[in-house]
Amino acid sequence: MKRKRKRKVRPKRIDLTQQELAALLARVEAAVAREDYEIIQAMAETIALLSQAVEQKGTSINRLLKMIFGSASEKTRKVLDEALQQTGQAAPADAGSAPADKPAAQDTPRKGHGRNGADQYPGAQRIHVPHASLHSGELCPICHKGKVYELTKTPGTIVRVVGQAPLQATVYELQKLRCNLCNKIFTADPPEGVGKEKYDAAARSMIALLKYGSGFPFYRLEQLQAGLGMPLPASTQWDIVEAIANGIWPAFAELKRQGAQGDLFFNDDTLAKILALINDSARQKSAQEQDEAGAGRTGVFTSAILSRVGEHTLAIFSTGPQHAGEHLTQVLTKRHSGLDPPIQMCDALSRNQPKNFQTILANCLAHGRRRFVAVVDNFPDECRHVLQTLAEVYCNDAICQEQNLSPEQRLRYHQTHSNPLMEDLHGWMSAQLEEKRVEPNSGLGQAITYMLKHWEALTLFLRVSGAPLDNNLCEQALKRAILHRKNSLFFKTEHGAHVGDLFMSLIHTCRLCEANPFDYLTELQKHSAEVFKNPAAWMPWNYQAAIATSEASKKSQ
Repeated sequence: MKRKRKRKVRPKRIDLTQQELAALLARVEAAVAREDYEIIQAMAETIALLSQAVEQKGTSINRLLKMIFGSASEKTRKVLDEALQQTGQAAPADAGSAPADKPAAQDTPRKGHGRNGADQYPGAQRIHVPHASLHSGELCPICHKGKVYELTKTPGTIVRVVGQAPLQATVYELQKLRCNLCNKIFTADPPEGVGKEKYDAAARSMIALLKYGSGFPFYRLEQLQAGLGMPLPASTQWDIVEAIANGIWPAFAELKRQGAQGDLFFNDDTLAKILALINDSARQKSAQEQDEAGAGRTGVFTSAILSRVGEHTLAIFSTGPQHAGEHLTQVLTKRHSGLDPPIQMCDALSRNQPKNFQTILANCLAHGRRRFVAVVDNFPDECRHVLQTLAEVYCNDAICQEQNLSPEQRLRYHQTHSNPLMEDLHGWMSAQLEEKRVEPNSGLGQAITYMLKHWEALTLFLRVSGAPLDNNLCEQALKRAILHRKNSLFFKTEHGAHVGDLFMSLIHTCRLCEANPFDYLTELQKHSAEVFKNPAAWMPWNYQAAIATSEASKKSQ
């Protein structure tokens, strides 16, 4: 008989003042033995010390507490509701609510529910099924007077999904005949279109997409394929993706060249690991080849740079000892000298800024907001004022997106509706420090100091057309690299990291441009020679036109 697993219950969090804690210990001392009282007293003092550390420095320990005791959501309503529950107060009617001119969340249908219709399967095979007994133009079998005609625009559809291995294998058994006199062997020709390569372009694209687009490591795909009776060794997978990279690298180089011409850049980085750089001798050699900024550095980072060029957003990943600002510097070396300085969105770390290149710096408002979220349990009233103000600013930006306003119109809208909010917030925060309402070294004081110190860069969207509010788009892109890191753990060599950067850049750019990354990688392989001749024509947003031109040229010859 199996024992039922006990459901894990989160412990209830109770906040006590020093007076309440002292009274509690006094009651316990009178009710229990001395030995038990000393244990309970030590536990209470430990919890009190931990709570004090949370209030003073708070961020990392506060995150740990939220993991233990509840959700880590940063949505304004959720954050304020949890803070009020901790203090035992009732939520005000307008706590975390959206402005009146923006519809409430419950008015819109929830995403992720309901079935996908047939039009949601553009990559599915489509099979036309004719009627078994009727044909277009025949008499109606019911009224026997009218004629039936095909409804071409609204056919009946059903969707059937079958399971199969990511890579399918087909074995062609070619018949062999031998002459009984001369022993000559005659082998049947393979069917037309089989090709000479064991792994076709589509199979190679699938391996690259699973690895660098979905975080599916080589060894895991090897195990899956072996379990389905179609082996695919991890070493073979690496040979395949390396061969693809060697055949399509001009597209990656062109992506970086075009990305350097953008008018808006997002950049940030995250930790990475390259085994070859961990070795001391490899590290010394690598350090000698670096410039002064990266020499002797022990850390390795994956930087994501998103560049807006016209109507398209390009993603460029780069992994190595350099920080995000140094990787951005390498990209900007390809920028045309006559262009105006671009807007650069990043967090306030100095390592994110490029050297020797002028940019219009914008800092991430979400980073500043997150500091108040971290201390909301200790300063609920003050944080509520800040979070609700920023919520109105974000709602204003959402209205601009919904109305599809131009950058100039969006700027004017923010200047009219958001500028008064931000000016009031600036005055309120300044007063908190100047009038000594807040201890500067407390969590709230540090959050306010951060906002005031970087105020000009945090509010660039009120002065410069096209400046974004936050760096969330880049952080979403970095999740591609983080997913790869969590599943594959590391790159073995710097060359392997470069191959990963190539595929992640092309794949994520396809997603940003709403192109099919699987089809794109497949076509790049099929037209590798043309990609080398004119890589600008083979970007994710225009490669289909290049295919049409190539096919038309072949037909005319």
